[in-house]
Amino acid sequence: MIIDAQAHLWKPKAPDRPWPSDGAARAHLPYALTYEMMREIMDEAGVDRVVIVPPSWEGDRNDFALEAAQKYPDRFAVMGRIPLERPEAKKLIATWLDQPGMLGVRLTFAGEQLNWLTDGTIDWFWPMAAEAGIPIMAHTPMHMADVARIIRNHPRLVWIIDHMGMSMQISRDNRRAEAVTRTCSLARFPNVHVKLSSAPSYSHEMYPFADMARYIYKIVEAFGARRCFWGTDLTQAFTKCTYRERVTHFTERLDFLSTSDKEWIMGRAISECLRWP
Repeated sequence: MIIDAQAHLWKPKAPDRPWPSDGAARAHLPYALTYEMMREIMDEAGVDRVVIVPPSWEGDRNDFALEAAQKYPDRFAVMGRIPLERPEAKKLIATWLDQPGMLGVRLTFAGEQLNWLTDGTIDWFWPMAAEAGIPIMAHTPMHMADVARIIRNHPRLVWIIDHMGMSMQISRDNRRAEAVTRTCSLARFPNVHVKLSSAPSYSHEMYPFADMARYIYKIVEAFGARRCFWGTDLTQAFTKCTYRERVTHFTERLDFLSTSDKEWIMGRAISECLRWP
């Protein structure tokens, strides 16, 4: 079972679904990536399932992702967006996982939202998410100390670090080693997991992305394979390699991964973490 821990899918531009003027959608692809298209490339690459993360430029809309999961429940599931800054958000928590296909929440902390980690805006959310058993995927590459504080205060919270704790800016600045060290500092918390996603995007080389091996090794060594999830975020650097090469990067090119490691990293670990049997 091969499960991609992250892919953005979205619909074509339409009056009821405009694309942002800042070009955020086209920074990924010049066209929409629908779930029917995704199924085709999954079949070609040998990928069984995909965790859909609705793209940030659509705000807190989860409808298209949930449509995919409800139509193809054996292929897609969703880590949804939630409007944490709005009063109505608290009312959504108790029944969040009752939505067919919804497995958790994905948070992206950027711009003013970075302050939410420290200014108390969403402090109410952590205990409610822990109580409701809602797993959280979060992109906080420069703020692992803040994440550590949250985890210490809420040890039942299931936390998944996005993209090895890296970002495109970190890669451009060649500060990947620093980012991985920050990520590994959270390995001491048993409820923290890591998505080994976006390796092609952060690599300064072409396939098989040899410069990323040391970072992947360090994370797997720190967290163990049972807390590490393969993922692609494939619309980033879409043309840099094929979807199949993103699979074989892990299954064939990382010699330090044992057969058992690959079983867990390529699908079993995220299936168990998100309770997607």
